[in-house]
Amino acid sequence: MQPTSLETTDIYRGAFLLASGGDLAEIRIDNNGRRIATFLITGKGLERLDRDYRCGRAQVNPLQLREALNHLRDVMFEKLRECERRTRYGDRKRGDRGHQSRR
Repeated sequence: MQPTSLETTDIYRGAFLLASGGDLAEIRIDNNGRRIATFLITGKGLERLDRDYRCGRAQVNPLQLREALNHLRDVMFEKLRECERRTRYGDRKRGDRGHQSRR
């Protein structure tokens, strides 16, 4: 069975896939008026897990689900804070340095 990847904006779906053996490959923040997090999950058997989730047949250890959900939230909010800092303050390395005098 080949490893596959799946993108979702549903944090519960992402947590289910992580708790079922998937790996978080990336979180992307899209800022088109509203900030939306997209989770990229990789692993084997994601198609079957996703089908079970959408059909209501999903079964998962509730403790693992809670841990996966907390992990996704932590990583997502850190990414959002990082994006907010970049938006608010710009890139400090390349920012405007007009305040520095030239000698």
